[in-house]
Amino acid sequence: MKNNESSLTSLVSAFSRAYHAKEDRPLIFNDYVAQNFLLPEEYQAIATNMTNGIAFFSPKMAEQLKDDRNAILKWVTQIQLSPTPLARAAYTEKVVLRECQLGAEQYVILGAGLDTFAWRHAALTNVTIFEVDHPSTQAFKRARLRHAGIDNSPHVKFIAMDFTKELSLDKLVAAGFDLSKKTVFSMLGVTYYLTKEIFQQLIMLLFQDLPKGSSIIFDIADEQLFTKAGIFNRVQNMVQMARAAGEQMVYASSISDLEKLLANEHLLIYEHLSPQAIQNQFFANRTDDLQAFETIHYIHAVKNEW
Repeated sequence: MKNNESSLTSLVSAFSRAYHAKEDRPLIFNDYVAQNFLLPEEYQAIATNMTNGIAFFSPKMAEQLKDDRNAILKWVTQIQLSPTPLARAAYTEKVVLRECQLGAEQYVILGAGLDTFAWRHAALTNVTIFEVDHPSTQAFKRARLRHAGIDNSPHVKFIAMDFTKELSLDKLVAAGFDLSKKTVFSMLGVTYYLTKEIFQQLIMLLFQDLPKGSSIIFDIADEQLFTKAGIFNRVQNMVQMARAAGEQMVYASSISDLEKLLANEHLLIYEHLSPQAIQNQFFANRTDDLQAFETIHYIHAVKNEW
């Protein structure tokens, strides 16, 4: 594929959601729009690359599954690729919809990639959705929307910005973001690549002028990220693949340290899902290989004062 790196990352995430919607039952997260962002040859190319990588993920399973390429692809996606994107999307969507029912008027998706929330909830016109991501990723997404014949909803605002480096709300405000309105943010698959200091600066920037009750949903790795192997060494594989892609994972935190960091910015952890809680909520009683990813936690943190 000839897409830039940021688009490729987004395509792989979209592939995991599209594959799950087509191939897995029961569904953890039904992203029936994700397929529209992938050309048929891109879907096949990602499937082929994942299948060909079986020996990296597990020489034992490569030998056991041998030439059954469908079984290999299902195993790789269910063990390595899909668990976190699926469960964190399902959790985030549940929280965001609840917050909108409780008065949030703005939803900001930091690192939106090929997120499809706005097009699966087109009726949510009383909430303005701001999609923030790298300019090249956003240009790619908007081109794919046009290619798929999907209309851009008037309540979706695209903000082209690398928010991990450009610490400013100016572009959001220029696009209509209102600092007086209750807001919910999501930031998925991002914290691992930030330093602790940049993460805290980002939280401070986002919330210093927002009203009480505004909140953020994010995933974060605990302090075992760099020491725990995980089943079939999948935690180590994740860290190694990120490093090989030039995206070093650098930040992991205990929940107690995270609580202190958030408290410094007047945020309280309203809900924390540990890997076991994620397993119980999203993966219980499955008969396939999908199971919660070790070391990854989901957090919903809420501003508790002006």
